[in-house]
Amino acid sequence: MPDHDNFPPWHLGLARLALKLALIAAIVFAILKVLDWAQEHAESTGSGGLMLGVLAILLLAYALLLAVPFVPGIEIGVSLLLMKGADVAPFVYAATVLGLSLSFMVGRCVPYRWLNATLADLHLKRACHLVEHLEPMTREERLAHLTARLPNAIAPWVRSGRYLLLAALFNIPGNAILGGGGGIAFVTGFSRLFQPWAVILTIVLAVLPVPLSVWLLGTGVLSTP
Repeated sequence: MPDHDNFPPWHLGLARLALKLALIAAIVFAILKVLDWAQEHAESTGSGGLMLGVLAILLLAYALLLAVPFVPGIEIGVSLLLMKGADVAPFVYAATVLGLSLSFMVGRCVPYRWLNATLADLHLKRACHLVEHLEPMTREERLAHLTARLPNAIAPWVRSGRYLLLAALFNIPGNAILGGGGGIAFVTGFSRLFQPWAVILTIVLAVLPVPLSVWLLGTGVLSTP
C-alpha cells in the first residue's frame, strides 16, 4: 500500500472526484432534457407512432438511469407506472431488470485499482488497505474475511442468505441513501461475492411483485395505504 505521503494532494483528489460526479450528473441531465423534449413534441403532434417511440426511449433511459448509483430507481419506476398506467408494467419490469443487471455487470468488470484510486483521492488509507487486501482473495476467502467480525449468530446467515438480503435491499423504500438499486447492484458486482446467474435471478424475482401487482390489479394498488 502506498505511504500516506504518496496520496495525491487533497485539492487534486477532490477535483478528480468532482469531475467524475459532474460527468454523471451531466449525462443524467441530458437524458432527462431529451426525454422532456421528445414527450412534448410527441404530444403536440399527436403521432401514435412517435408516442410509442418516446415510450421506448423513456424505458431505455429509465434502465440506464437505474444503473447509475444514488438514482432513486424505485421512485422512478413507480412514477412511470402511475403516469403510463398498468399496460406498461411488463415493460417497466423488463427495463428494471435490465438496468440493475447492467449495473451489476459493470461493477463486476471494474478493476479494484479503480476503487483504490478513488479512495486514495479521499485519503481513506484504511479503505485502500482493505481493497488491496481483498483483491487477491478467492470469493470464499473474501466472504469469510468480510463476515469475520459479525456476531456468530448472524455471520452464517449473512454468508448463506446474502441473496435474500440483496433482494430485500432492492425493495427497501428510500434505498437511494444506500446508493439506490443501481448503487447496490454495482457494489454487489464489484465485491465479487456473488454468482452472476444467481444475482440476475435474484433481480428477476425481487423486482417482480410491484409491476405484477400493477399489471393485474391496476395502478390503484400503488395508492393503497
